[in-house]
Amino acid sequence: MSDDPLVPEAVSLRIPGRLELLGLFDRVSTLLCERAGFSEDACTQVTLSVIEAGTNAIQHGSRSDPARSVDVVFTLHPDRLEVTVHDQGPGFVLEDVNGDITSPERLFDARGRGIFIMRACMDSVDYTFDGSGTTCRLVKRRPSGG
Repeated sequence: MSDDPLVPEAVSLRIPGRLELLGLFDRVSTLLCERAGFSEDACTQVTLSVIEAGTNAIQHGSRSDPARSVDVVFTLHPDRLEVTVHDQGPGFVLEDVNGDITSPERLFDARGRGIFIMRACMDSVDYTFDGSGTTCRLVKRRPSGG
């Protein structure tokens, strides 16, 4: 990693579509959050979001098929940590999975809280759908002076 504080540092991982490998995302997230100077709470928020995005990419994008890979790039900028999670799946209609999970009829749903949780934890969460798959981009601003 660079000693120049203005040069972004990047770590890239490619894993097969297997949930048992999500621990790698957890470890890299934790290490980079510590390097970025995040508080313990902020580190937990980032790690939770990365694990959720990775889980979605494996279960929905890769359909838990080890032959289909999930790519994650962690980029530590001077002002933020940016994480992109890319899978080879066809994507989804964001509005269809982004309803009000706090409504009384959805409170006991067993699934469907991931995007809500990521948006609550991160400064921004964006999706891009193109011919090569689905990309989830997570951003968390670094603490001042970081």
